[in-house]
Amino acid sequence: MLKEHAKIIHVLAAAGEVIGRKKLQKMIFIAKKLNFPFYERYNFHFYGPYSEELTLRIEELCNLGFLSEVKEKKGGYSQYRYTLTSEGEDFLSHYELDFPSLQECMTDMNEKSSRFLELVSTVLYFETLEKQEVKEKVFTLKSKQRYTEEEIEEAYSYIEQLRGKLPLQ
Repeated sequence: MLKEHAKIIHVLAAAGEVIGRKKLQKMIFIAKKLNFPFYERYNFHFYGPYSEELTLRIEELCNLGFLSEVKEKKGGYSQYRYTLTSEGEDFLSHYELDFPSLQECMTDMNEKSSRFLELVSTVLYFETLEKQEVKEKVFTLKSKQRYTEEEIEEAYSYIEQLRGKLPLQ
């Protein structure tokens, strides 16, 4: 019943501390697009792909004491830090989750900025379109972020780099 919750805990166990709700959303979306078995539904939202289901699961995990969520004031906004608790580690020990390469992918993504992961996840959200159409979507939907052609190319390269870390499927 709580296997989907265990997967989220596994992400935090692999990544360590994740700073930012948006970043955690993007990391799990990208993992899903890399064919890791995450089943939360995503819609396109103000900051790119967003899953209300994932938000609710994270809230439940915090309420159960499996994840720690610390709210910090940063200038004019609040930032959230997520870490796995010892109760979360105990809970995770009851699940056999074999995700080859998850640790490496999560560690790598966690080192990237939320802004960059927002771009990567947006590119992946529209990956069925031609590259030029994806660029137009990014420039239109993400105009306030002022992404450059170079950043979009970097996002495509990063996606290929992540896919290269995965076992052949």
